[in-house]
Amino acid sequence: MKLIHHCLDKCWDVLAQVSDPEIPVLSVLDLGMIRDVDFNEDQEIIVRLTPTYSGCPATDLLKSQIVEAFEAHQLTPVKVNIDLSEAWTTDWMSDEGKNKLQAYGIAPPQGDAHSCGTHVALEDGVQCPHCHSHNTRLLSEFSSTACKALYRCQSCLEPFDYFKCI
Repeated sequence: MKLIHHCLDKCWDVLAQVSDPEIPVLSVLDLGMIRDVDFNEDQEIIVRLTPTYSGCPATDLLKSQIVEAFEAHQLTPVKVNIDLSEAWTTDWMSDEGKNKLQAYGIAPPQGDAHSCGTHVALEDGVQCPHCHSHNTRLLSEFSSTACKALYRCQSCLEPFDYFKCI
């Protein structure tokens, strides 16, 4: 039993090193995409992955990156199962992941997905990741990806992405 717990801990450590291909400062753990790691009856490691959306074009890449990372650490055999039983939500993002987004120049989601629903321009403004002002203005509901909106800070005049609550 102790060996299984040690192996599971090592699995989680490896997953913390697997970066999101779209936002490389975030790991799959930061995003909350890994729902579980366990063993099946054949002692195969099973990683349960929920992509950020069901049609995510990076899903196959993420699966292969996870398998490669596990193989590099001699954690085999491993299988990555895609789990779409629940839709991914920004509520699953870690606080550490949100801090990494901010440091990277992307404003993290403000509030939780259940309270903000689909994106609307926030009344108080989205906090600028550069100067931390709330004096910001929505420029476009969509930015580099559908999950981000484009804002401009009225204080430092820098444009920035805001990762919407989903």
